[in-house]
Amino acid sequence: MKVKLRKSSMVIIAVLLIVTSCVIMLALINRSSELEGLPNYTDDKQKINVDGFKYENQPHIGDPNAKIKVIEFADFKCPACKKWSAENFEKFKSEFIDTGKVEFFYMNYAFIDRDSYLAAAAGEAIYQQNNEKFWEFYELLYQNQGNESEIWATPSFLIKLVKENITNIDLEQFEYDVRNHVYLHDVKVDYKTGGYYGVNGTPSFFVNGKILRSSSYEDLRKAILSESE
Repeated sequence: MKVKLRKSSMVIIAVLLIVTSCVIMLALINRSSELEGLPNYTDDKQKINVDGFKYENQPHIGDPNAKIKVIEFADFKCPACKKWSAENFEKFKSEFIDTGKVEFFYMNYAFIDRDSYLAAAAGEAIYQQNNEKFWEFYELLYQNQGNESEIWATPSFLIKLVKENITNIDLEQFEYDVRNHVYLHDVKVDYKTGGYYGVNGTPSFFVNGKILRSSSYEDLRKAILSESE
C-alpha cells in the first residue's frame, strides 16, 4: 500500500513539474515574441539634421507666453528620472509652471535599452492625440516603472497600462501606433538633438537653451531665477 502511495505521489509531482515547465516555456515564448517586435534605432533610415530645439513639436505644460522655457530630457526607464519626478515635479509645477513663469517641455533621451525608445514612442503617440494626456502618461509610467536592467516596457505592457488608466483617447489608434513603431523617428530626433547639445545622461535640463550640469532642484531653481532677473 505504501509503495502504491509513493508511486502515486511521484506521478502527481512529475505531472505538476511538466505542467509548470509548459507554463514557463509558454511565458518565455510569448516574451520572446514581444522582444522580437522591439525595433532598433537602425531600423529608422531617415536623415536627421539638428537645427535647434523644436519647442512646437514637444509635449508642453505652462503658459506659452512664459519668458523661461525649461526642457527635461529623460528616459522612462531611468530610476533617477522617476526619482526626480516623484520628488520635484509637483513643487516645480506649483512654483514655476502654475505661476506662469515657466513653460516646461519634455524630450526623449532614450538610451538604456530597446524598450526605452518603445516607451518613448508610446509617449509620443499619446502626445500626438492629446498634449494634456501625455502628462498623465508621464506620471503613470514612472509610477509603474520596472527594473532598469530588465526589458519591461513591451507593447503589451504599455497598451494594457494605458487602456486601464487613461481615458478619452483613441485606444485603437494608440495600439496601432505602439505596435507599428509609428513615432520611432520622433524619438530618434529627440535623442540626436539632446546629444548634439551636450546631453549624456538623464535627467538633463535646459533653461532657455542652456544646459545645466546638475539635475538638483536647487540648481534648476537658481538657473530659472537667474533668467528672471
